[in-house]
Amino acid sequence: MTFALETAAHPEGLRRVAIDPVSRVEGHGKVTLLLDEHHHIQQVRLHIVEFRGFEKFIEGRPYWEVPVMVQRLCGICPVSHHLAAAKAFDRIVGARPVTASATAVRRLMHYGQMLQSHALHFFHLSSPDLLFGFDSDVAKRNIVGVAQAHPEIAKKGILLRKFGQEIIRITSGKRVHGTGAVPGGVNKLVTKQERDSLLHDLPQMLSWAQDAVDIAKALHAQNPALYNQFGSFESNLLSLVRADGAMDLYDGVLRVRDAAGRILFDGVEDQRYLELIEEEVRPWSYMKFPHLRSLGAERGWYRVGPLARVQNCDFIPSERAETERQAFVAWGRGELVHASLAYHWARMIELLHCVEVIGQLLADPALLAGDLVTSGVRQRSGVGMIEAPRGTLIHDYDVGDDDLVTRCNLIVSTTHNNQAMNEAVRSVAREYLDGRELTEGLLNHIEVAIRAYDPCLSCATHALGQMPLDVTLLAADGTRLDQVQKSSTGEFVHVD
Repeated sequence: MTFALETAAHPEGLRRVAIDPVSRVEGHGKVTLLLDEHHHIQQVRLHIVEFRGFEKFIEGRPYWEVPVMVQRLCGICPVSHHLAAAKAFDRIVGARPVTASATAVRRLMHYGQMLQSHALHFFHLSSPDLLFGFDSDVAKRNIVGVAQAHPEIAKKGILLRKFGQEIIRITSGKRVHGTGAVPGGVNKLVTKQERDSLLHDLPQMLSWAQDAVDIAKALHAQNPALYNQFGSFESNLLSLVRADGAMDLYDGVLRVRDAAGRILFDGVEDQRYLELIEEEVRPWSYMKFPHLRSLGAERGWYRVGPLARVQNCDFIPSERAETERQAFVAWGRGELVHASLAYHWARMIELLHCVEVIGQLLADPALLAGDLVTSGVRQRSGVGMIEAPRGTLIHDYDVGDDDLVTRCNLIVSTTHNNQAMNEAVRSVAREYLDGRELTEGLLNHIEVAIRAYDPCLSCATHALGQMPLDVTLLAADGTRLDQVQKSSTGEFVHVD
């Protein structure tokens, strides 16, 4: 993969600057900026340039194939799609609820998935920016640099993710694209030996998860101005919560808060999500723009994911994570925290919660014995909803009498955050790039804002490592104002 930044004359006399692709995120996207002759930012957009087509080619497939098929949306969080689809088809086969054993195995699978994904994002993709600085030496601003400068931090991140991956292997059969969940239940239980192996490592994982929260919290304390202001803007928040208002990453009802913290909607069942949300299509991106129907596209967009979930719930039902949630809320001094970089702190609170819940689930005897599947009265449609690592994930299907899928609608977590990510890059570009000479470090500020949301742009790939860069800035009349180049070894020079 290459990394290039190009400029071109705009019909209205504006210069166009493109960061293509955005690096250290899952998938492929680019950012375009339009600047006037005084180098001031006039427009910033995040473009999703891939088209996957999953919603169409799932049509016509037997419904029981879909929970395995949709995992190919993502190589990082396939469990989220696997379980959301399985939950939708639970409705269709009339399995409401599934058995206690199926619920226990699925929840363990999901919290293992959340753990590994959060560890991957924080330690591998974002920590280079957070530990070294956004405009630090690009040659070391990567996971290899973190391993060299902070070997203990890198070790904890790698082994936390490994623990989550091992949970996925045990519950679904493989670390990536497993087959554990089926419509109406699961196809295997956990053995006593497998459970005991996880219990053996649990105390160490709990300690390291607490360390991860402490790292994120310390970064905020060391530079509160940056962490409060970088990419900060007000928005609505949306997530699932348990019936009693607690955080629940596997199941629940929809709750929405406005930017001031007031609850706008609560207790909305997953099958009724279309009464709450509608999607808008814009010509410059393959990713849709969801918003609240009642507020419209201009005021109804919202954020999902850790920042929303930690502040949308009334409490976290695990002791250590709830203590950390309260510290996070206190940081806001009575108001919601809207800074994009706060996603990292909230994400590590969730990581700690996941380890605590994994411990609770490993003590559940239903993991080891019980019925695998159930069924009931057949339905024609079903919605499955889950809190994926990046936010609320919706799978919606219709199935015909011949067992073939006739309609599919997917709203993935990053789609919910689409408008928010555009707001973030716009805010950061105007604060740090407006009227300034181009440097790799300044351009990285825009990417840092995007990475805070842990976007899964194609739900498949990562771009990681040294990226060659060629930047040319042209005036409105086509005259070259500046040019900089970065080699694949990280050397960054101005071209005369």
